[in-house]
Amino acid sequence: MSDILQKILETKRREVADATARRPLAELKAQCRDAGPVRDFVGALRSKHRDGKPAVIAEIKRASPSAGEFRRALPGAFDPAIYAASYERAGAACLSVLTDRDYFMGSPDDLVRARSSCNLPVLRKDFIVDAYQIYEARAMGADAILLIMGTAPLAQLSEMEAVAGQLGLAVLVESHHADELDGALALQTPLIGINNRDLTSFVTDIGVTLALKSRVAPPRLLVTESGIASAKIAAEMIASGITTFLIGGALMAAPDPGEALVSLFGGQLA
Repeated sequence: MSDILQKILETKRREVADATARRPLAELKAQCRDAGPVRDFVGALRSKHRDGKPAVIAEIKRASPSAGEFRRALPGAFDPAIYAASYERAGAACLSVLTDRDYFMGSPDDLVRARSSCNLPVLRKDFIVDAYQIYEARAMGADAILLIMGTAPLAQLSEMEAVAGQLGLAVLVESHHADELDGALALQTPLIGINNRDLTSFVTDIGVTLALKSRVAPPRLLVTESGIASAKIAAEMIASGITTFLIGGALMAAPDPGEALVSLFGGQLA
């Protein structure tokens, strides 16, 4: 495990401890009971497929450890609400919003603002190490969470998946290599993410998805993540039978993220 990933996970454990001291789990659970209806994340992806279209989870994020701030050189303030509405007009199926503060400069407020400006289901993109964060996700309005293979034992990931299910949240489980994918397929979720970026080195290779895709069979949905940086790459993925994408950096670095999404897929999404 890379130093940066280890630091992120250590930070998350401290965050959970601090958050629990400020807001006990019982109080957080009460907030979840008062939260509004969950939007159907998996259904939104499948609906695109039924219409013969690619399904894109379009991401809103301020920065990443490997790329720095995405919009530093672009005019205007960072506005999750504007980006979410733009993605919806462009034909995105769902949103992903980074809520990590220390390494991605995100916040729960980014998710709240994005979700309130559109009708798309929203994934809380963060490093989940404790069930407490899943209740946080539900309380802030998320419709899905991300679990990453290798960040916790499989038994713990399974327990957290069960908590998400009890709260009505979808789960995207992410892997990078074959052994992790075996673990991901042992979970119940239909959403199987293959991250083309190695979180231990931050090297990106779209060949990772192409090499592993045959191991993800229907009714599971294979979600390719990271590295979809051009229309050519998107077309290559579609030609190989991959029709579900999570895309962030290539969109957030563009002047208009929604227009960038249209360009990547040649208007196929809307």
